[in-house]
Amino acid sequence: MAKERTGNLTVEELSALVAAKEIDTVIIAFTDMQGRLIGKRASARLFLEELAQHGAECCNYLLAVDVENNTVAGYAISSWERGYGDMAMMPDLDTLRLAPWLPGTAIVTADLTWLDGTPVNPDPRQILKRQLERLAERGLEAFVGTELEFIVFEDSFREAWAKGYRDLTPGSDYNIDYALLASTRMEPLLRDIRNSMDGAGMYCEGVKGECNLGQQEIAFKYRDALGTCDNHSIYKNGAKEIADKHGKSLTFMAKFNEREGNSCHIHLSVRGTDGSAVMADKDRPYGFSKLMEHWLAGQLATMRELSLFFAPNINSYKRYVEGSFAPTAVAWGLDNRTCALRVVGQGHSLRAENRVPGGDVNQYLAVAALIAGGLYGIEHELELEPIFEGNAYASDAPRVPSSLREAARLFQESEVAVAAFGEDVVAHYLNNARIEQAAYDAAITDWERVRGFERL
Repeated sequence: MAKERTGNLTVEELSALVAAKEIDTVIIAFTDMQGRLIGKRASARLFLEELAQHGAECCNYLLAVDVENNTVAGYAISSWERGYGDMAMMPDLDTLRLAPWLPGTAIVTADLTWLDGTPVNPDPRQILKRQLERLAERGLEAFVGTELEFIVFEDSFREAWAKGYRDLTPGSDYNIDYALLASTRMEPLLRDIRNSMDGAGMYCEGVKGECNLGQQEIAFKYRDALGTCDNHSIYKNGAKEIADKHGKSLTFMAKFNEREGNSCHIHLSVRGTDGSAVMADKDRPYGFSKLMEHWLAGQLATMRELSLFFAPNINSYKRYVEGSFAPTAVAWGLDNRTCALRVVGQGHSLRAENRVPGGDVNQYLAVAALIAGGLYGIEHELELEPIFEGNAYASDAPRVPSSLREAARLFQESEVAVAAFGEDVVAHYLNNARIEQAAYDAAITDWERVRGFERL
């Protein structure tokens, strides 16, 4: 019997597909600061002969630009003074996979290194890997699931651009949370995304409608933290490419309009590297081990100061609206969706769902921050505050930062961030926040024109 093709590839399997003329292109890609998939297409033959072992060069400005890919000042790793030299995309061959929605194409995730082989510290994937190494030193391993929401529009991406993203037609006319009828109209697109991601080696669980018009969530089975974050980038980019093929568009921005925003709830559990359920203890309150209590306490203690890694953009903070299912209170509860931390599961599946990140999050940075916070709680043996029961929106609990400016200030003042990520990484992402804040402060919005053109 022929081996079932899972979507994941070995180099030998890729070689066979290239020889059979089924694959002719390999995309070498990494995730940039803004959470976008960046890279280059290479001939499959060149990849096998050279790039698989030696990597592919790219300009170091790719980790030092704004959302519009403009070169901007203030980054230590890249500038006109440094000559905008190269860094290397080093393929992680364990991530080699098919990209079924692109003809004749495979894709591989890369780590960024300097040309001497040393890591590029601000690379989001490297930042997460360092936190995973800190966990491993304690005999611990993180498992993660990300729940990424998006809104579908009938307009193509180019049509939406030409309209200035105004007067777009959403994929549904009303709230379709769990509704099947209206979601069925989008099923040709949604099915194509699900099956394509399965064909790329992911385990797609299913899809459900959400509250906003045209809003959907496609879920994938949890796995090791790095694997989930790698898959997240492939899925997010691939979903847009598939929507484009269908003549539609979709957005992951945290808050597209005044209705419900796009969330990216992150479920994270920790196990011993021997597979033990270290977060669970059936003989203690709520079934939590002492490690679980310290872990949750650390997450709560550091949530505000690490929020820049959960909410990286100006728009991120417009999602935090009371009564919107986006959290405002830094509190924890059992299966309580009004809290920033919702604890669910039992035994090996006991985990915290962090509800702070939106669809615009860089998942590598967010998971790295969750681990850094949890480790801070373990290292300092922090005691867990009492459970919150009821409506956390109406509580006097500390609040999630309300703006990028506030989050950047807290990040700058955070000793936890410097200790976990390093001064160079903190400075790099603070510069990114300052650039975005300055661009927003200089912009004149439609809201200002409508209110002020005639009436002021």
